[in-house]
Amino acid sequence: MKAAVLSALLAAEPPRFPAFQVRGLAGSSFKHEHLATILEDGRQGGFFEVHAENYMGAGGPPHRAMEALRRDHPISLHGVCMSIGGPEPLDTAHLARFRTLVERYEPALVSEHLAWSTHQSTYFNDLLPLPYNEATLGRVCDHIEQVQDAIWRPLLLENPATYLAFRESTMGETEFMRRVAERTGCGLLLDINNVFVSATNHGFSALKYLADFPLARVGEIHLAGHAEQTDDEGDLLLIDSHDGPVADAVWKLYQVIIERCGPVPTLIEWDSNIPDWSILKAEAVAAQAILDRYQGEARHAAA
Repeated sequence: MKAAVLSALLAAEPPRFPAFQVRGLAGSSFKHEHLATILEDGRQGGFFEVHAENYMGAGGPPHRAMEALRRDHPISLHGVCMSIGGPEPLDTAHLARFRTLVERYEPALVSEHLAWSTHQSTYFNDLLPLPYNEATLGRVCDHIEQVQDAIWRPLLLENPATYLAFRESTMGETEFMRRVAERTGCGLLLDINNVFVSATNHGFSALKYLADFPLARVGEIHLAGHAEQTDDEGDLLLIDSHDGPVADAVWKLYQVIIERCGPVPTLIEWDSNIPDWSILKAEAVAAQAILDRYQGEARHAAA
């Protein structure tokens, strides 16, 4: 789906794209161990994100849980295995399952990663980095257009956390993502923790990166925790681990971005060392407080 066609579709049929359901809201990753508590609490004020690959079976407990959650809450559908940046054609069976999920649950947001994870018949359980050059740009754009043609709506593309850079790169990550969005009409998912992790690992300024990021294209924000390690030279190495609370430095970057972008839907990711629901919910409440403060200030300024 070319950018011009997608833009015309968005203008002509806004009801097909329910992103307005989550504007100004914070949400959290959905974990099955939290379902009973979430249902007991009743409707939450925010939304939940689910990993698409966990729901690609025809039915069973995963879908019963999703249906219970979806009755009262908007859903963000987040793919982790599409291999958007891979050198080979997309897996059409996987894409068909992805499309079925979009049709079945009508998520408010749909996203995938700027990464690759497959080679020939081998799947790597990781989100692997890409060189940023013209060849990669063409391949990524072709794959995004294929996905958007299948789901008939815009995809949000997430910036990666990286631990190495390629000599073959001829442009920076922010330029690459800008050109992808311009060519395909896709939106962007800005993962601020990924920015902080990459900036620390590669020694660049997170603030400068964000100043150059195409913020007008951002349709969702991710926040998450990271782990500290050291590399072989003893230097600090951050890992995008999603196993703890959001770091103070990431919260500060988030406040800067909300002041620039407005109340972009924000998702707290927590994928291992899963805490009690009350702890994860408190992280989402903290993000919601920042969104609410911005919206209150904006209303006051307009009055």
